[in-house]
Amino acid sequence: MRIVFAGTPAVAEPTLRALAAAHDIVAVITRADAPQGRKRVLTPSPIADVAEALGLPVIKANKLDADVTAQIEALQPDLGVIVAYGGFVREPLLHTPRLGWINLHFSLLPRWRGAAPVQHAVIAGDSVTGSSVFQLVEAMDAGPVFATTSVTVGAHQTAGSLLENLAVDGAALTLRVVDDLAAGTAVSVPQQGEPTLAPKLMLEDAHLDFTTTRAETYQRLRGVTPEPGAFTLLGGADDRLKLLEAEPAHDAAPLPAGRIRSVSGAVLVGTADLPLRLVTVQPAGKKPMAAADWWRGLANQPSSTDQNEVVAS
Repeated sequence: MRIVFAGTPAVAEPTLRALAAAHDIVAVITRADAPQGRKRVLTPSPIADVAEALGLPVIKANKLDADVTAQIEALQPDLGVIVAYGGFVREPLLHTPRLGWINLHFSLLPRWRGAAPVQHAVIAGDSVTGSSVFQLVEAMDAGPVFATTSVTVGAHQTAGSLLENLAVDGAALTLRVVDDLAAGTAVSVPQQGEPTLAPKLMLEDAHLDFTTTRAETYQRLRGVTPEPGAFTLLGGADDRLKLLEAEPAHDAAPLPAGRIRSVSGAVLVGTADLPLRLVTVQPAGKKPMAAADWWRGLANQPSSTDQNEVVAS
């Protein structure tokens, strides 16, 4: 199969490698180099790096416009495959490949259509999620599905680690569908059920609300880890504390919602019912550190010698 592959982040890498080992990748479309880090150095996307290492031709574009369409048309591809590219495929590009485009999406469609399906699944407390390979149509994530694979969401799993697992399983699933399309045996079925939406998460989505239950707070923390990254504000001011890792506190008495205290050496924060134990935090302008070390640092500040709690909001 002559395949055009579109993808940008590292999560698309397993699928690109699997397809490149079995089929002819005639072009890799990825988003243009973007500024990274404090010095804002222009940096190729992870998929651009992988394509270069594999010796594959790369088209860098933030929009699949007429120019990109003409380049793809000249390659006469059999199929387009897209995994987290970060842009829409519209007509006439949608039907430029002989078999159209298929999309690997990290949810069990029609649940969690949109840009952040894994994050929303974790935030919602889904116990099972998965991946779907479907025929791309103009409506968002609405095409008929060729195949799915399901996984159990771990009780302490973050969106980041879950996505890594789905990327590997999804690569095998996509390769199987591509092989079936090549053999002429692939069958797709319309999506069944009521769709739910998974829009891109913004920074404010990562601001934890401790007036919710411990389960709800923990789900959101895991769902926004590593991006956009859970945080709270201390003392009612714009003193941001990133919460990189936490866990349910076992055998701990309830604390008022948003109150952070050290109890028997553990740094706890209250929710609407039971507390969470903070494990790793990152104060503004500092490196990640153990929550216990952060708390000791607060106690050593001259203005905080008598302080036994901090209010998070």
